Amino acid sequence: MKSKVKNMPLFSQTITDYWREQFLNGDVLYSDEVFTVAINPDLNEDSRVMVLETTDGRIMAVLTPAMADKVGLYQRQDLSEEIFRRKLKEAGVTLHGADYLYYFSEADKNVLLQENLEGDLRRLTEQDDAVFSEFESSASEQDLDDASVELDHWAVFGSFEQNRLVCAASMYPWEDDTQIADLGVLTLTPFRGKGHARKVVRSICKYAYVQGYEPQYRCQLDNHTSTLLAKAAGLTLFGKWDVISPDSID
Repeated sequence: MKSKVKNMPLFSQTITDYWREQFLNGDVLYSDEVFTVAINPDLNEDSRVMVLETTDGRIMAVLTPAMADKVGLYQRQDLSEEIFRRKLKEAGVTLHGADYLYYFSEADKNVLLQENLEGDLRRLTEQDDAVFSEFESSASEQDLDDASVELDHWAVFGSFEQNRLVCAASMYPWEDDTQIADLGVLTLTPFRGKGHARKVVRSICKYAYVQGYEPQYRCQLDNHTSTLLAKAAGLTLFGKWDVISPDSID
């Protein structure tokens, strides 16, 4: 079989080290040039099964020892992604549904750091409570839930039109000991397609870099509007990340 593996864009060491540690920091059960499975007893309950497919064609899976036993994985077993997923299904283990992971490449990060964005946009603080409340009341429950933009997050930026907040993005540290900040963004429906979200995403990401964090942009595979925004904002697809569903029965 011809290898699917190809070169990835150059991402920061922070990003590549983080994901390598998640998936390879344990006992590797199986590995070939495309597919790797590892057992890691240090995974937390919410991530006791994870799968990452990176844009270079590599697929990595990691499980806790208990989940490996349940699924029936053992050393020197001939595996592939297809066999692995079939074993999960046979054991009644369901995954949540993959997210795309986007980051800035090192080259695009350097462009961003040199950029001065035009427009009525700024960082939001607790002093903007009334402004932000009005913004939230103008959005649907579904949009608010999907975006997870909160005024009390680690960093919040907004774009204004005629003194009205029409687009906001917020970030929070992805994990306590990792310099990665996860972001969400929401634009009110009548103001979409005008470039607000792109500017807000780039502004908050530039701020994150200055604070020593790598920005992370996630969205579901079927959220085409969000994937278009990621590309418009200059982010590059790193891969697809999936995790065990909260509804999966052990």
